[in-house]
Amino acid sequence: RVAQAFLWHPLPDRVSSSPSFSPFSSFLSIIMALLGMGNPLLDISAEVGQDMLEKYKLLPGNAILAEKEHQPLFEELQKLPNVQYIAGGATQNSIRVAQWMLQEANATAYMGCIGSDENGNKLKKACEADGVKALYLEDKSTPTGTCATLIVGIERSLCTNLDAANNYKVDHCKSAENWKVVEAAKVVYSAGFFATVSPDSIKEASKQKAADGGLYCMNLSAPFLMQVPPFKAVFTETMPLVDFLFGNETEARTWAETESWDTTDVAFIATRLSLIPSAKSRKRTVVITQGCDPTIVAINGHVTEYPVLTLPKEKLVDTNGAGDAYVGGFLAGLVKGKSIEECCKAGAYAAAEIVQRSGCTFPPKPDFKF
Repeated sequence: RVAQAFLWHPLPDRVSSSPSFSPFSSFLSIIMALLGMGNPLLDISAEVGQDMLEKYKLLPGNAILAEKEHQPLFEELQKLPNVQYIAGGATQNSIRVAQWMLQEANATAYMGCIGSDENGNKLKKACEADGVKALYLEDKSTPTGTCATLIVGIERSLCTNLDAANNYKVDHCKSAENWKVVEAAKVVYSAGFFATVSPDSIKEASKQKAADGGLYCMNLSAPFLMQVPPFKAVFTETMPLVDFLFGNETEARTWAETESWDTTDVAFIATRLSLIPSAKSRKRTVVITQGCDPTIVAINGHVTEYPVLTLPKEKLVDTNGAGDAYVGGFLAGLVKGKSIEECCKAGAYAAAEIVQRSGCTFPPKPDFKF
């Protein structure tokens, strides 16, 4: 039924690699047009002092998987008077933001694994409230994943207990009803963190988009993903099928370091990433954000810079989720068939909205118009 409701028009065999390329102008419906597959988490967020980061050996602006020595952190955060519980997980954040930007019912869907517990129910309610079709796999024996979000000023450090999120299985997305959603999606997106959980799902979804003419998008997400060989291997194996690759300047430089490219020039690194051989007829687009500096977009070796929206310091509340929000706005533009320039404008707008609020949260409706 889902597949029949989606009006599918295959992309042409050859498409322009110019920054103004609009891949989906011929689509007539966006029912679950954007699918995210990732690690759903409940953020346990609180403003803390630098001393807490030092206590648990955490770095600002970084994301890691929790180890044994980090476990007391979660309980410590929950005891703080300013603690907040917010639907999180990088991919889920981007999909929620995209849905908010699109403002069209059932435009997005999301797959991941949660526990059968109260935290899982909070995530379900958040997706329902945001208009995202949540297609969760539920693990009755493992708690829903959580992310300790330590906010120091406008910086944040993330420490994640994957728990149930770590138990996602490819069989879930391959089930008959869910696979219809994969097939029908114009765009499938996963943050790099999903490489730690279900490489098989990444492989199957990226192969399907190669077969049906849709777009497959990934995010470098965090330096450790490129520094740990099994995780880096997922990127290397998937890259020929990746149409849009996202990341920030730190992640781009980490990729270059792990590839022994002997450069820290972000534009050059983006160019080389865009030129990694593709198994598809279209050229890969690489989008590298740089905080308040212009976003670098590389397509087939051609680099263009797009401005971001700069805000006065007094308006910055929390940078947590800014990168996820940029991707969400960008993906919404892709689904709407907009140019790369317009996608970057949408991404910049979404990121600027999110940094003015605590966590990856947003006002009822965006002011942005596609």
